[in-house]
Amino acid sequence: MPGFEAMLNALVTLLVTVDPPGLAPLFLGVTAGMNRAERGQVAVRACLIGLLVLTVFALAGSVILSVLGITLPAFRVAGGVLLFWIAFEMIFERRQERHEKSAKRAITRDEIHNIAAFPLAIPLIAGPGAISASVLLSGEFSDPLGKAALFGIIALVLLITYSVFVLAERVDAFLGETGRSILTRLLGVLLAALAVQFVSDGIKDLFQLAGATAAGG
Repeated sequence: MPGFEAMLNALVTLLVTVDPPGLAPLFLGVTAGMNRAERGQVAVRACLIGLLVLTVFALAGSVILSVLGITLPAFRVAGGVLLFWIAFEMIFERRQERHEKSAKRAITRDEIHNIAAFPLAIPLIAGPGAISASVLLSGEFSDPLGKAALFGIIALVLLITYSVFVLAERVDAFLGETGRSILTRLLGVLLAALAVQFVSDGIKDLFQLAGATAAGG
């Protein structure tokens, strides 16, 4: 079972990629006109769908990669690059603009009762960054206890997200425009560092894999 440091890194990675504080104003936007009870129902459904999607990729990520013929080190490099791009968007405030556009498109196309699935659960909660992070972490939490720990971490992140949704009005008012901007940039810098670590570990593993293949051949 992974140690405390690995579990803490996993928690930070998923928290940063899901970005609950950044989703708070978007949640308010797509649930405009709903009362508190209706917003609560949307929050529960969105978080449950997000939990299901991320859990599937966390538990079966290696199997999915194996079926597609992709090695985990290769995916770690690709996923790290993707996470770095998301970090770049967060630092320069492009991610928020993209999320806002997704939210606006969904509210015009779908009925109100469907917005929990799209855009809240997918792609705002379980987006490409969070899915990539889940698959990458599945390689580090490979044994049964590790998988259970990873599921617990994902569940904790979604519980935090649900709490932010429930308190969205207060969170948005507390942070304000300046607070959200500062927090998003800080999270982006942290995610960039984690992404570089993913790429570095992936490249190292690829070289080791290539060396083992050459030695075996």
